[in-house]
Amino acid sequence: MVSCGATAPSATIRRKIIKIEKGEKPAVLNVSTEKHTFALEGGDERFEKRLNVVQLQEGLDLIEIKVSAKQAAEPPVLALSWNHPVSDIHGCWHASADRNKGFRADWMRKLRSNLAASAPAVSFFNLNGQNRLTFAYSDALNTVQFMAGVHEESGEFRCRIELFTEAAGPIADYEASLLVDTRDLPYYDSLRNVGEWWAAMPEYAAAPVPDTAKMPMYSTWYSMHQNMTAARIEAQCRIAKEMGMEAVIVDDGWQTGDMNRGYAYCGDWEAYEGKFADMRGHVNAVHRLGMKFLLWYSVPYIGRFSRAWDRFKDKILRFNERIGAGVLDPRYPDVREYIISKYEQAVREWKLDGFKLDFIDQFYRPDDSIVSSADGRDYESIPLAVDRLLTDSIGRLRRLDPDIMVEFRQPYVGPAMRKYGNLFRASDCPNDSLQNRIRTLDIRLLCGDTAAHADMIMWNEGEPAESAALQFINILFSVPQISVNLDRIPPEHAEMLKFWLGFWKKNRSVLLGGDLAPRNPELLYPVVQADGDGRSILATYHDELLRYRNVPHTGELTLINGRLREGLYLELEEDLGEAKIEMYDCRGRIVRTESVAMKRDVHRLAVPPAGLAHIQFARKENAK
Repeated sequence: MVSCGATAPSATIRRKIIKIEKGEKPAVLNVSTEKHTFALEGGDERFEKRLNVVQLQEGLDLIEIKVSAKQAAEPPVLALSWNHPVSDIHGCWHASADRNKGFRADWMRKLRSNLAASAPAVSFFNLNGQNRLTFAYSDALNTVQFMAGVHEESGEFRCRIELFTEAAGPIADYEASLLVDTRDLPYYDSLRNVGEWWAAMPEYAAAPVPDTAKMPMYSTWYSMHQNMTAARIEAQCRIAKEMGMEAVIVDDGWQTGDMNRGYAYCGDWEAYEGKFADMRGHVNAVHRLGMKFLLWYSVPYIGRFSRAWDRFKDKILRFNERIGAGVLDPRYPDVREYIISKYEQAVREWKLDGFKLDFIDQFYRPDDSIVSSADGRDYESIPLAVDRLLTDSIGRLRRLDPDIMVEFRQPYVGPAMRKYGNLFRASDCPNDSLQNRIRTLDIRLLCGDTAAHADMIMWNEGEPAESAALQFINILFSVPQISVNLDRIPPEHAEMLKFWLGFWKKNRSVLLGGDLAPRNPELLYPVVQADGDGRSILATYHDELLRYRNVPHTGELTLINGRLREGLYLELEEDLGEAKIEMYDCRGRIVRTESVAMKRDVHRLAVPPAGLAHIQFARKENAK
């Protein structure tokens, strides 16, 4: 039994078993923990259902669901429900909350997760960021509908997990668990434990992450869109490498001469000769610069103007007239084989280092509750067919290159996706630094060691350098992707970008691998702290007064001023001795150096807008 990051004492186990006789009304199973009573409803005479409670430790329980049948059959809808008082709770986090970390009412639309959408987890917290109720479901592959909404008459959260609401095909056995955490600990630690709980399950074993996946990259999407050529990309890569970027992601446009952003020409996956006369030579040119090469593919789309259209036009889930493409049905084995073979061919012939696999979330159909009996399909469940497609894709690609990189983007960044991809990117938010911060930190809270990437940062060339720098500062705790025309930005922007890339690379072990504490999610993470390797990095995006939580053996503290006003106030909870302080502006120029006795007090530091203060403590025990 997984202990969710903690050693469990001798577990307390309580079980309920119900077998429904033919003609009987489905019974309700009830089991209780110290704080909740859980009810499992639904079922029929074909299936026996069981409900167990396992206490892992005080405040941490596992609710086990087991369903079995003598003969495989389409399962009935089941629902697990419980209530929780709305007491000392002021915000709610879930993987698709985005800017709205507030409450939902119990009559609102349910949340939904599966392999390609979101993650089945919810965390309620108070204004101090302490966990009050976090729950997560183990089945992140199949479609699960869940809700945690305020019941207006009682001031309680009505919590509910619904299973088998979409066709999954016949089953004989099903087992899953609900993790329920009411411990008084920071919400981010509770969510980190959820991520570790999932990661410990063999079915979600995470893909290895090569070092390059955690290095800054250049992307062609915002800077070029489909208007790209090999020569233009190589010119950008030469500058990008000098600035500190280690890979390029060539996005949509390499496969077509069409510039209308549609997908009518997707599906053949051959380089358009008018842009890439020699794709292998182009990849080699990028490699000679010392950069890795990742290429974009739209996984599900088959365009009506592609040569492959006639072959697969009857094997699609639906057709989108606006984009001129259909969504391939992964339940056909020849569809899966065609997609995978195109990836293998690209690695063999062009020597790619990775893929940006896009639009995984489009593998659905509005009426997918109807089980199809069309000839040739070997799956009835779309999520299971997508799992097979991605499992086979990554397995075969890794045989060609064990360090192959695969990027996925929100919302398909749940625990099941970690076994296929090693880069999770924030969904598109062009020029929106605040949105990028929210989305990258949302990913970080659950993704473990998988590389969390920012959406490509861009800005207007006429921006003040300080304002442009905020695009980078807001995504410091993720891997930067840059998408501006590097040969056209003004010198002060180039200076700013090179400085922040250098700072990020120097401190990435802390920014990516340190203990992460994103504060006040209900206020969209205005302050974030990361600690590791004897260093602390404290970034503020709104607050002027920062309370520093000292970490033992920390010899350095860096304050990041993610604001457009000069000056920060630093409150220390204890004396930290003499310190040397260097203050830098957004372009990396030192504007002030001083020595200060860092006493338990509030200290005003004249940190420039979009700049930083580096504090080196002299105290010996801190410098270890």
